[in-house]
Amino acid sequence: MGNSALMSLGMRAMFANQAALQVIGQNISNANTPGYSRQSLQLTTPDGQYTGAGYFGKGVVIETVTRSYNAFLTTNAATTKSTAYMDQTSLEQLSQLEKLFPPGTQGLGYAASQFLNAMVDVTSRPNDPSARQVVLGRAQELAARFSNAGEQLQQLQAGVVSDLKANVDVINQLAKQIAAANDQVARSNGNGHTPNDLLDKRDQLISQLSQYVQLTTLAQDDGTLGVFIGGGQRLVLGADAQQLQVTADAYDPAKASISIIDVSGARKLDESILTGGSLSALLKYQNKDIQDARNLIGQIATALATRVNDQQALGWTLTNPPGPGNPIFSLAPPRALPAETNARNPDGTFASKVNLSIADAKLLQASSYRLEPDAASPGQYKLTRLSDGLARTISDGDTVDGFTVKLVGAPMSSTDSMLLEPVAQASVDMRRVLDQTTGIAAASPVSATTDVNNKGTVSVDAMYAVNNKLNLSLTPARLVFGDPNPAVPNGVDYTITLADGSTLTGTWTPGSPIGNEPTAAPPIDLGFELRLVGVPKKNDAVDITTTKFPASNNGNAKAFLNIQKEAFVGQRLLPDGSLAAGSTINDAYAAAMSEIGARVQGAQYLSKVSSAVAADAESSRASQAGVNLDEEAARLMQYQQGYQAAAKVLQTAQTIFAELLTLAQR
Repeated sequence: MGNSALMSLGMRAMFANQAALQVIGQNISNANTPGYSRQSLQLTTPDGQYTGAGYFGKGVVIETVTRSYNAFLTTNAATTKSTAYMDQTSLEQLSQLEKLFPPGTQGLGYAASQFLNAMVDVTSRPNDPSARQVVLGRAQELAARFSNAGEQLQQLQAGVVSDLKANVDVINQLAKQIAAANDQVARSNGNGHTPNDLLDKRDQLISQLSQYVQLTTLAQDDGTLGVFIGGGQRLVLGADAQQLQVTADAYDPAKASISIIDVSGARKLDESILTGGSLSALLKYQNKDIQDARNLIGQIATALATRVNDQQALGWTLTNPPGPGNPIFSLAPPRALPAETNARNPDGTFASKVNLSIADAKLLQASSYRLEPDAASPGQYKLTRLSDGLARTISDGDTVDGFTVKLVGAPMSSTDSMLLEPVAQASVDMRRVLDQTTGIAAASPVSATTDVNNKGTVSVDAMYAVNNKLNLSLTPARLVFGDPNPAVPNGVDYTITLADGSTLTGTWTPGSPIGNEPTAAPPIDLGFELRLVGVPKKNDAVDITTTKFPASNNGNAKAFLNIQKEAFVGQRLLPDGSLAAGSTINDAYAAAMSEIGARVQGAQYLSKVSSAVAADAESSRASQAGVNLDEEAARLMQYQQGYQAAAKVLQTAQTIFAELLTLAQR
């Protein structure tokens, strides 16, 4: 082997080791750089040179620089990160929503109890202005709490729209950067070597993008990477990036939807296909959680305000002359929102509209509804309750779940649809509209007194109107007890003789009302309830008359006190015509609190699990692609020694060459 060949071997070895040291230095300096993949120098042995003495090696040559990369681990890390960010965003948003349902004295249930409890003093002092003023003050606080909750929900909704816009802006920027990276990779791909730093940069951009929306990638022959969202919707292909846009919801302009811009314009992306990432979490929070909260609060507000106003209308005020009470509360009316794609008149207004009205607030459900023509039944409509997916066929003017649907204008076309919100907006505009203390209807229109000649201990506990069937022209009336009824435990028969001479018979048991007995045979409904205590004797009597002195009567105030114990929120009409029991105000609010609280707990669990899974996936990726400083230090020593050895070979060759020159000069 010649001296020149020896020098060539030494120089190649020094160059290879120097290049390896440079790569190691690159790894060490980027050990903490996010997304950096460890690089390695690939060395090969060139073909040997044939001589008469055999084949002699030519040393080492540098083939390329590769990066540590595992496609499966990288994809898995991005996918799990997308799920983790979705769950984390859901937890953050739901935690804000939970604050609208505080327990204890700050809750809506407590405010309702305080308002109704304020009637206790009115029952003791029906004509006391101070006691009545307390009632109005509690009513004001109750309305303010409901209104404040509704307004805060609107603010949360506005915040979601703002967050969606911020997310979309970041997504669009990342998509452009990925497209630019694709272009650079494609330009660099023709020289036979991979642009490692560019690929790392692109992978890091894709990892960042996965925080906002779940995506899939597809490698192309030119080295570019296609990025797809929403079950195959192209976001980046080659050097081209499509843009997302926040657009108004099809029904409610206060809500947002996500559209993608293509050659045909903005095309809405269905929420169900945008899985993973904070974008998906925000859309679900807007369309499910906030909407459910609005319906829950609206259902309670509507049921309570309507029940109070109805009882107020059944009593008498302190005005002169006395008369039925005016409403204490007002609410936002139910609304029907047509889809933007619905048919329109030449002037741009919608051709078909829907008027909603509350028929029975006790039957209202905490839900929104979708109304659309029923293709299977022309002239009829399909009404879907969105809370549970229950679909029913209705006709124009039908009453369902406590509200009546009345179409106005032209019939709905086959492609039309409406979003019906019987209760969602109710709390936003809840107000106390009664200002005068004399307007509180504490008195009952009818009074009851026991006969002074009674032998038993029976006495009047309460007497008040319960519905609009009360007919004062049938008073005075007289109730007379008869013999005990052996078929009814503790039952005593009675007869009511009305002013027109007609009679009604029934059986009284302790604790049961008289005058409103739907289970009697035949049923009795005189529009009032008379509640007695004590034990009547035969021929004991109670006189029922029109109230003469409303200022001293507390009958209707006692009826207000009973509202707390009534289960009138969310009753359901069963197929057999019977009513399923609803909830009291406190129980309804507690159920709403529990519902939101359960969602928060579920989000906490999912966030904890998905974060752990994402951390494990990233750890697995980093264990292969990341830089291990101990390993790099060992390699550094290895190549330093190799460099020194190569330098020694070169030094030896130089010495030999110098000696040869010296000998040649002699």
